[in-house]
Amino acid sequence: MPDLLLELRSEEIPARMQRKAAGDLKKMVTDALVDAGLTYEGAREYWTPRRLTLDIRGLTARSADIKEEKKGPSVSAPQGAIDGFLRGAGLTAIDQATIKTDPKKGDFYVAYLEKPGRAAEEIIADVMPGIIRAFPWPKSMRSGFASMPKGSGYGGIEGKGMESLRWVRPLQSIVCTFGPEHDEVQVIPFEIDGIVASNVTYGHRFHAPDAITVKRFDDYVSSLERAKVILDAERRKDMILHDARDIAFANGLELVEDEGLLEEVSGLVEWPQVLLGTFEEDYLSIPAEIIRLTIKTNQKCFVVRPQGETDKLSNHFILISNIQATDGGREIMHGNGKVVRARLSDALHFWKRDQGDLPDLDTLKASAAKFDLDLKKPLDQRMAKLDALNVTFHAKLGTQGQRVARIRELAKVLAPIVSADAALVDRAVVLAKADLRTEAVGEFPELQGAMGRKYALLQGEDASVAAAIEDHWKPNGPSDRLPEDKVGLTVALADKLDTLVGFWAIDEKPTGSKDPYALRRAALGVVRMILEKGIRLPLASVAKDADLLSFFHDRLKVYLRDQGARHDIIDAVLTPDADDLLMVARKAEALTAFITSEDGLNLLAGTKRATQLLAAEEKKGTVVADGVSEALLKLDAEKSLFAAIQSASKSAAEAVASEDFRSAMQALSTLRGPVDKFFEDVLVNDEDAAIRANRLALLKAIREATATVADFSKITG
Repeated sequence: MPDLLLELRSEEIPARMQRKAAGDLKKMVTDALVDAGLTYEGAREYWTPRRLTLDIRGLTARSADIKEEKKGPSVSAPQGAIDGFLRGAGLTAIDQATIKTDPKKGDFYVAYLEKPGRAAEEIIADVMPGIIRAFPWPKSMRSGFASMPKGSGYGGIEGKGMESLRWVRPLQSIVCTFGPEHDEVQVIPFEIDGIVASNVTYGHRFHAPDAITVKRFDDYVSSLERAKVILDAERRKDMILHDARDIAFANGLELVEDEGLLEEVSGLVEWPQVLLGTFEEDYLSIPAEIIRLTIKTNQKCFVVRPQGETDKLSNHFILISNIQATDGGREIMHGNGKVVRARLSDALHFWKRDQGDLPDLDTLKASAAKFDLDLKKPLDQRMAKLDALNVTFHAKLGTQGQRVARIRELAKVLAPIVSADAALVDRAVVLAKADLRTEAVGEFPELQGAMGRKYALLQGEDASVAAAIEDHWKPNGPSDRLPEDKVGLTVALADKLDTLVGFWAIDEKPTGSKDPYALRRAALGVVRMILEKGIRLPLASVAKDADLLSFFHDRLKVYLRDQGARHDIIDAVLTPDADDLLMVARKAEALTAFITSEDGLNLLAGTKRATQLLAAEEKKGTVVADGVSEALLKLDAEKSLFAAIQSASKSAAEAVASEDFRSAMQALSTLRGPVDKFFEDVLVNDEDAAIRANRLALLKAIREATATVADFSKITG
């Protein structure tokens, strides 16, 4: 079967966007191909700073022919209904339809439609331009000749103005080849704004800038590697990590590993080269946390420590270059060292200034009393100063001091929910924002939290309090770590929830792609802490705004989909008033396992049939009774179903009450046989109105029984 190779090559893609973009490309392309009637054996995405690549194996060469029976209106229907039927079926005259007879409904028209399959090449060329144009980049730009005003042109390319392609960075070339493993492949030459898909790509920007002609995926990967490009991001990460460990060990050092930084630097290079830089030992008087964050944030470099040490750093750092330098990297190491020394010099200056920057204590007594601060301790003094100077958080939400007071009250509610020490939580909240008044944080915002933790330890605070001061900013993204312990978790939750509730109260919500206060990130952080740490937090007690609860639901959907959950399963377990996100996630997990089993699939089919019949009756205005009359159950199949529903409902409800959702699903699975037998032996629309109504009530009981866990009607398949 043929394979498809697709590469979209551009200027450098921001590292933080690459992994998701490659996943989006895979989903959009495979979904489009499947929707068009093709199947495939496997697909895998790849990415580098300059390209997104998709390798699809075993793609069918042609979509299947489709024969479809389209039911039409009665032969006695008005002409308007018949004309609508003809348009929908693509017929030009009614004699192209067939007349069928039903004992109850009489004669009606049927159209037998045949849709011939399409070649995969035609389908690919048809869907790809739309996918590329609609690609969901968080930020994008227009470029190239096609972005010229309409009516103008250059080099044979017509200007499209605002209708031109938007891409994260200028798109430069497209590779699209298709063919069997051992035969010649063909190029599928679709075009977007003057860029025509071909079999030509380019290697490393500096080491191999010439054109490369490729065929299928294996040839493409080896050609790129000869051109100094490692396509597989996981392999680049592994190379960087092991080379960094080796070069550190060879110099009597040990790498301070950082998964987030490793992910980022692997997205900055196509041909990773690991080098060892250095700076003066005098800078080691700066706290290790500040050195690490300064070097990481400004130069994307790793720090190292002497072997066997845990709290002490070395005056060396490890940098990752994209160039294999002829001088062994000496100039690169020298240049990076100059920048690192400059930043560390600034950090040292502000660290010394902060140690001597003590405010006038007499002017801060009121603020100190307000927060029960000890003005003998530097961090307490800075918190008092933060409050006394009325440092604004937001014009409509007051000062940082007022915000700390709100977070403090919220944290009192959250501490017992998280099982955190209330006194330590309160102390951590009071000191959490104090380092915002340090000059180091003023100059290096990335040090917020780290400075607070350092000061807290210096003035003898509990280790959990110190850790919470640093961790309450976390997580700062989907790959950032969570707070270390329960004190930090509580403060982080309180901080983010106060932010969300506050901005909702003043109607400063995210709109479209605009989110200036990073509220989506804050909500995702709350979702991650709840789910990954197993916190049972009733959000409705905090997020009293229904719209804010819905916003949490949206973030939950994003998180669960990223974890591999199906969108329809999430919708089935997520009700509008669901505020226990941990329970929703556990329901989704149990439902996923259930509906992939044979019993689950069959029960799903039976339940859907029941709900569809009910929905049709309810649409007509039929009022379906809540209870079933045993006296009106005439057939064995309906009697057996009623007994099974009673038993399953009771067992499922008990399992749900104890939050054992797998057992709840198992209880519902006992309905499979009785439901199947009911639809085989029983006619719901009985001539006796009372029996008919009772059977509808029985269908309603099926729907209510399964609804104890999920809304099965929302599950596709």
